[in-house]
Amino acid sequence: QVQLVESGGGLVQAGGSLRLSCVTSGSIFSSFRMAWYRQAPDEQRELVAAISSGGSTHYADSVKGRFTISENSAKNTMYLQMNSLKPEDTGVYYCNAHLVVDFWGQGTQVTVSS
Repeated sequence: QVQLVESGGGLVQAGGSLRLSCVTSGSIFSSFRMAWYRQAPDEQRELVAAISSGGSTHYADSVKGRFTISENSAKNTMYLQMNSLKPEDTGVYYCNAHLVVDFWGQGTQVTVSS
């Protein structure tokens, strides 16, 4: 069983930055694809950024050039650096670990005011 705990969300003005963290229950980055998803009110959960077990990254078009996904294996922690935030980035951000099945964190709220 993989446990994921997110932190780092909050309220920020448009143009600001936040860094989300996802602490995992073990050393899983070499095996799992890791990702950040978000869900806005009344919207479906969508993929924001992903990083493969080999380190390849993928970003949604809406966040390219503004968000950066990374991992620190020594700390069992994945990050999402979010810059130039926009009101449409508002939502609950979830950490995801995928290897055959999906594991999810509890989510952290990000609110960007205009």
